[in-house]
Amino acid sequence: MDKNQSLHACIKDDLLNQIKSGDFQKGEKIPTELELCQTYEVSRTTVRSALHQLTLEGHLVRKQGKGTFVAEKKVNQTLSPTMDSFNEQVTTQGKKPDISLIDIKVIPAEERLAQSLTVSPNDPIQRIERKRYVNEEPTQYEISYIPWTIAPGVTKNHAETSLFEALAEEFNVSIHKTTEHIEITLADEQVSSILQCEPGHPCFYIETITEDKEGRKVEFSRSYFRGDKTNFTIERNYD
Repeated sequence: MDKNQSLHACIKDDLLNQIKSGDFQKGEKIPTELELCQTYEVSRTTVRSALHQLTLEGHLVRKQGKGTFVAEKKVNQTLSPTMDSFNEQVTTQGKKPDISLIDIKVIPAEERLAQSLTVSPNDPIQRIERKRYVNEEPTQYEISYIPWTIAPGVTKNHAETSLFEALAEEFNVSIHKTTEHIEITLADEQVSSILQCEPGHPCFYIETITEDKEGRKVEFSRSYFRGDKTNFTIERNYD
């Protein structure tokens, strides 16, 4: 568990990863509160907090007298394609963008990362944690994962400008496709602290997989956007 997160946030993340990786299938009953207490060695209050947030976010359904079940998968939308960077998009709206690096380190690929990036378990992955600002207000918290074999040695300068530009110019990786999944979530203690909002504040949550022209997975990212600071435009062509 991440020592920087509260216990219920860690349990929530772990259960959510199991749901998204398919360990728990839709409609499947998850372990009881007592079983989860024994598994994670925490109190029932802690488990209930994690389950409550997962239920509010639509990942679980609680049925009176029957238990808690994995909810149906949400409808997903594809965001409009654009090659404009964060800085370019914000600047064209007359606002001041900024990116701040929180942390950068190399970690071994755990099961879900290996699956998302099509690498082997324990392969070296660069974990890049950043915060984005608009007019000096935090609007986005992002964790990017890039395989070491794709771009060995991503630096602070790369992270605080444009990772996509760095991939293209420094590592000869041409971005070809992104697949994005967006849903609504509630800020936990860690996210609310970074984005300077109250716990439980509504946020957009986006997971993105980026591929190059050869179809290699070159980045997997998880991003939280403050709901009161961000909106999205979806464009569809019917030619």
